[in-house]
Amino acid sequence: MNKLHIKKRAQILHMLVEGNSLRATARMADVSRNTVDKLLRDVGSACLDYQDKPLRDLPCKRIECDEIWSFVYSKQKNVPEEMKELFGVGDIWTWTAICADTKIVPCWRVDYRDADAARGFMYDLASRLSNRIQLTTDGLRVYIEAVEDSFGDNVDYSQLIKIYGDAPKSEQKRYSPAKCTGTKKNKVNGKPNQSHVSTSFVERQNLTMRMSMRRFTRLTNAFSKKIENHMHAISLHFMYYNFGRIHQTLRVTPAMEAGVTDHVWSLEEIANLVPENQPKKRGPYKKKVSD
Repeated sequence: MNKLHIKKRAQILHMLVEGNSLRATARMADVSRNTVDKLLRDVGSACLDYQDKPLRDLPCKRIECDEIWSFVYSKQKNVPEEMKELFGVGDIWTWTAICADTKIVPCWRVDYRDADAARGFMYDLASRLSNRIQLTTDGLRVYIEAVEDSFGDNVDYSQLIKIYGDAPKSEQKRYSPAKCTGTKKNKVNGKPNQSHVSTSFVERQNLTMRMSMRRFTRLTNAFSKKIENHMHAISLHFMYYNFGRIHQTLRVTPAMEAGVTDHVWSLEEIANLVPENQPKKRGPYKKKVSD
């Protein structure tokens, strides 16, 4: 089986992290779509495994959390009756967290938007931090119990609740959200600094996700057909964001700012996270004797 040269693999990954679809990447790189698909699966899985280890004992002090919507296979209203109970078909949410100081994304979770998903996400987040933090989320109710179960009293937690006006009355109202007329800061636990109660950084990170992953772009035919590919693309995105992309404000990568690594990762290094396949041991050749 032929294997792509490391520079070719890095070129394909560069196209993917800059927001190109699988098919567009295959055309530009002059390879088959299956080749791009396999590379995404291999590298995405390796990125997920790798980031689970160094993103621990992080020195974060201010964390913002949010959820971003997408869909897999089809929109929820078009899901076939026999597939409605399957995970990864229809609406899917990506829970994200970001450090307001280092801009590192310590964890994320692809799941439903319910209490179980919030609890699992918060348990994962709490396990990766070394300090007491100030936490800000939106007004989603399931966060309150999830944060209490995961952090206990060892957190200064506030919710930023947005207040919306009337929805637009034009024909384009389905694509135009109601105008945000104000916000309300709701202290939930501890003594959060009110001047730092914000979700601006995590909402900007959600925009970065939509700009950097074609499958998150709304009002197009670009969407994930399989939940596995959806998760692999997200893992690759955050690996490149945390380790390989210099932040415009910090002038270093978020992982460097957080002390997780000492250099900017190249796409060749990210591609090399995939372990080399060991050649299969073959027994002695035996001639088949025909009757």
